Amino acid sequence: MTERRETGRSRQEKPGSRPQKTRTGAVKNSPDTARKKPGHSPKTLAEPDWSEGERIAKYLARAGVASRREVERMIEAGEVIVNGVKLTSPAFKVTGRETIKVGRKTISAPEPTRLWRYHKPSGLISTNSDPEGRRTIFDEFPKSLPRVVTVGRLDLTTEGLLLLTNDGELARALELPKNALERTYRVRAQGTVTDFKIADLAAGITVDGVDYAPITAVFDRENGANSWLTVTLTEGKKREVRRALEAVNLKVNRLIRINYGPYELGDLRPGAVEEIPSELMLETVGHMIAEANKPLGEAPKREAPAAKSRLGTRPGSTRLADRKRRPRK
Repeated sequence: MTERRETGRSRQEKPGSRPQKTRTGAVKNSPDTARKKPGHSPKTLAEPDWSEGERIAKYLARAGVASRREVERMIEAGEVIVNGVKLTSPAFKVTGRETIKVGRKTISAPEPTRLWRYHKPSGLISTNSDPEGRRTIFDEFPKSLPRVVTVGRLDLTTEGLLLLTNDGELARALELPKNALERTYRVRAQGTVTDFKIADLAAGITVDGVDYAPITAVFDRENGANSWLTVTLTEGKKREVRRALEAVNLKVNRLIRINYGPYELGDLRPGAVEEIPSELMLETVGHMIAEANKPLGEAPKREAPAAKSRLGTRPGSTRLADRKRRPRK
């Protein structure tokens, strides 16, 4: 919900009258509003300062605390305090000279933006803590790694490339569906791959009321009862690959992300973390997001056509021409 700022009519104060109070108990338009009295809990800030600086949510996101949306939830929960004043609005602006706390932790000024590649192994949770006590990726990170946030998440049993950054704003930009960053996966699934199933995925599919954008699937090979595919998508919704493939009777039993935008997993070993050079990070990400945000009619052109299924090209396989002789059930 968008916030609304209203400007009321000015009223002349009578000599000797007391300052007008707001509903929150803070003195309106008083310079002493932000002062914290000993023995009292932090006050709530009713009116933001629009004079200079940047919004607190964006500032904390750049500091790596969390994404801007998550910071806004923290503010609503009363967890963010600036100079002893508990914030009630994410519209409040800061300059970096303030004392800012999230919970009991004092937040330092944002550092230069950095980005890392991480090869997530199977069996780790992509979160800071788990109520069930399971190991998380943050438990496995090297001690030398600064405070970071993840660009999206990977499921418990999903492996492969996970991007890390100390800039929550960058993480959000890389996650946004409108930026159309391609995520590519190597998928092992139980079931028979057909051209009809690949066509259904390419046309977009709806599962339990959730619409998924077109997914490009390329059949690679068979391995007993399993099939290997290369799957590319741009939305990255929760469990998107698993749910979409299950909708066409392909049960995923191994999932490895090998690409996220221009960044590749390559030969990075499981559990390893490697920083992406700042020059490469700024050049590729900045150009990519700028292209994705061009006005209509200036959409970036694909350098190569979308991958097509190679089903039926292997010796002994059933070709689509033979399948058309039988009516589809």
